[in-house]
Parts: sequence; C-alpha cells; structure tokens
Amino acid sequence: MTDAVAPSSDRLPGDSGVWTFIVADLGAFAVFFLLFAVGRAEAPQLYEQSRQHLNVTFGLINTLILLTSSLTMVHAVRAAKAGKSARVVRYLVLTVLIGSGFAVIKAIEYSDKIRAGVTLVTNEFYTYYFAFTGIHLLHFCVGIGALLFTIGKARKSRMAGPFTTWIEAVGTYWHMVDLLWIMLFPVIYLL
Repeated sequence: MTDAVAPSSDRLPGDSGVWTFIVADLGAFAVFFLLFAVGRAEAPQLYEQSRQHLNVTFGLINTLILLTSSLTMVHAVRAAKAGKSARVVRYLVLTVLIGSGFAVIKAIEYSDKIRAGVTLVTNEFYTYYFAFTGIHLLHFCVGIGALLFTIGKARKSRMAGPFTTWIEAVGTYWHMVDLLWIMLFPVIYLL
C-alpha cells in the first residue's frame, strides 16, 4: 500500500509570482497613502475643499461595480474548478462587462474635472487624486486585458490543473484591483 499525498487545500490560490506582485503593489500603495496622509496633515483645508468637489456618487457606483465584478469572478473560478467551461466563459464575460462600467465612470469623472479646469497640477490634492486613481485605472486595464485573454484561454483549455491555476491567479489580481479601490474610495472621496 502506498501513501498517496492528497493535494493541499491550504495553498494560496493562483501563482506565487502574482502574490509577490500583489504584496509589492500593496506596499507601494501603502507608501502612497502615507504620502497622502502627510500632505493632508500639512494642508487640511486645501485637501478638504478639493475633496468636496469630487463626485462621491461616482466613487460609490465604481465601488459597487468592482464588488459586483469580483463576485462574478468568484463564480468563474468556481465554475473552472467544477469543469464547467461554458459557465467560466459566461462569468468572465460578465466580469468584463460589469467591470468596464468602472472605466466609463472614471472617464466621465476625469472629463468633468478637466472641463472644470481641474488637472494633475491644480493643487497637491488633485495631483494625488489623478496619480492614485490613474495608477489604479492602469491596474484595472491590465486586469481587463488578463480577463479577455482568460476568456480566449477558457474557450480552448481543459478546466484542469494549469487552467485552474491561471484563472485563480487572474481572479486574485482582479480582487486586488477591487481591494485597492476599496481603500482609495474612502481615503480620497470621504475622509
């Protein structure tokens, strides 16, 4: 009788390289938040007056969009683990479609600001606002690209081993995009 080792369910989902990137990225955003907090402490009136010109409704809608798209991503990963490729594709397409609303809202928000004469160089608050939300938007675009690639991969791959690891890694990255926004929204829009 041989002792077969069952796969451990105590592993992190996805790929260790993605987790390394996420930890490093969260560390970079922690530094961003620290810089923002220092700036706010030095010029609280400027930051508060500027913050009041942000559209909290847009920020809240984007939060709901990302949370909903993260839920559909969870369903895509579960469907992959269950070997249901049609469901995987359906949930990934939903994730992209719902998530794309984030970029639409961001484009409206940015264009409203620019039309009002507010840019990256208006003041320190807006420098941070455009820089942080812009970097987040870049992460979002990378995530959308990875999701689109995964849709193509899901149509051709077996729902096993390597694909499961792949979709878990993409899902983990997508959840990081969501988490970053969940931190950005209150710090920039509400506090």
